[in-house]
Amino acid sequence: MLAHVNATRYVTPLREGGSLPGLMEADDLGTYVVKFRGAGQGRSALIAEVISAGIARGLDLPVPDLVTVEVDPALASGEPDQEVQDLLRASAGLNLGVDFLPGALDFDPKAFPVDSALAGRDVWFDAFVANVDRSHRNPNLLQWRGLWLIDHGACLSFHHRWNAASDFDTRPYDWSDHVLVGSRPDVAGADNELAQLVTADLISASVDDVPEEWLVDEPGFSSTDEVRAAYIERISGRLAKRQSWLPRVEEAR
Repeated sequence: MLAHVNATRYVTPLREGGSLPGLMEADDLGTYVVKFRGAGQGRSALIAEVISAGIARGLDLPVPDLVTVEVDPALASGEPDQEVQDLLRASAGLNLGVDFLPGALDFDPKAFPVDSALAGRDVWFDAFVANVDRSHRNPNLLQWRGLWLIDHGACLSFHHRWNAASDFDTRPYDWSDHVLVGSRPDVAGADNELAQLVTADLISASVDDVPEEWLVDEPGFSSTDEVRAAYIERISGRLAKRQSWLPRVEEAR
């Protein structure tokens, strides 16, 4: 289970992304980039963040620690920005916090060369979770005592159309604009290393980290257990069918 904190102060909005995450302080004295359930992408983006980060961690890929953050709508009264006020009020309750890495720099492939092995592991992971948001325009990588992977809310897009979710298993991954394409990623080597690490236990544990209340009232399901089982089925299905999408990654290189 993710650790839980209570937000104590809204520090500043982070306007790089469309969902308007905010930097917040919490009662554990930590500082977090908070992603709000009331943002445009809703709970699905938070679920994708939790599951993808859990899988990345199981593959020994660096991702910041995650926590659940209780947001009191009363915090909105102290904010001068109307957009922030509305977002905080719409996000009362449980939200997602990403550990803030102070002094981290946005990744620049020219300034921070990445070897082919690490690039291959990142590309393999992104292909597996169908991450469409690791481009030159928006790398979603940070340089902070090494390379860190962030922002996985756009992954696992099958949950936006459950009636066609099985298409996810074999969906090709287009990485022509991936920020690490110039690092000559060794995807085949990464496949030999990482595929065996994505065990049933890892998938199940990553899905189990999703808070119960983010899964309630999911259309087409009668219980949250059914929703969790559907996530496990789809992620397991993509792993089992990886020869359907992995060769396309290699061909692109």
